[in-house]
Amino acid sequence: MNQYDEIKQGEKGAWVSIGAYLGLSAIKLGAGYWFVSGALVADGYNNLTDIVASVAVLIGLRISQKPPDKDHPYGHFRAETIAALIASFIMATVGIQVLISAVKSLFAANHHIPNLMTAWIALFAAACMGGVYIYNRRLALRINNQALLAAAKDNLSDALVSIGAAIGIIGSQFGLPWLDPVAAIAVGIIICKTAWEIFYSSTHALTDGFDENELSSLSSTIAKTKGVKSIKDIKARVHGSHVLVDVIVQVDPELTLIESHQISDEIERRMSRKHNIMSIHVHVEPDELIENTGASKPENH
Repeated sequence: MNQYDEIKQGEKGAWVSIGAYLGLSAIKLGAGYWFVSGALVADGYNNLTDIVASVAVLIGLRISQKPPDKDHPYGHFRAETIAALIASFIMATVGIQVLISAVKSLFAANHHIPNLMTAWIALFAAACMGGVYIYNRRLALRINNQALLAAAKDNLSDALVSIGAAIGIIGSQFGLPWLDPVAAIAVGIIICKTAWEIFYSSTHALTDGFDENELSSLSSTIAKTKGVKSIKDIKARVHGSHVLVDVIVQVDPELTLIESHQISDEIERRMSRKHNIMSIHVHVEPDELIENTGASKPENH
């Protein structure tokens, strides 16, 4: 299965998320307004933002499948990252609106005690999203799709949000009606936190940021390749769900062009096998330390 087939498989997870969010948001908003539960309404709006995020991921996956052209020689894989960035702004806007509404409800003169049925609805939604999380996580790990893995983490946070809403609703049944708007505030904070995390990871990737620990791991694999004397420079960047690596390695200056090329091929094989990196540019240079010592082959007498 090539990288485009993997992206195609990732669409299944996006569609599963969209279907689940459509059904659950309709149930939560309807029951939340009918039974006067601010926490359940907030949770329903959370799922509405998740629909937008899932659609953005789906669109990004579709665009990412376009083959490289003269304007995009590396392909269109960053489309999914841009889509996630747009979704983060929408999620933040809704999260702030939920917070404002919940705070007003908290300081209102009268607190409504929601029907206990809304708690069961929230728990049912949590179980559904837990199942979606397991499905998407397994699929993301199988096809190595970072966008879908991020969506799976969002599925898990949605399950936790629903559990929090249920706790607030149940607490209000025991003479603590303020727990319901407090739970709504917690939901709003989680929406904003998730939006920030998506925004940060997207902008970090779009500005060619890369994790130092992961770069060190890549460097260690290359350094252990037979024939590599040292690594002069190494850079890596995220391109959609894939990593692009540029490395300059130094080898014995006495090696032939063919032998140096074989070292490059071995580096590419090791990076593909150990780190699943399919695009790496290797530049080979003579080892400066060996050259400066004036080492030469022994003479025959």
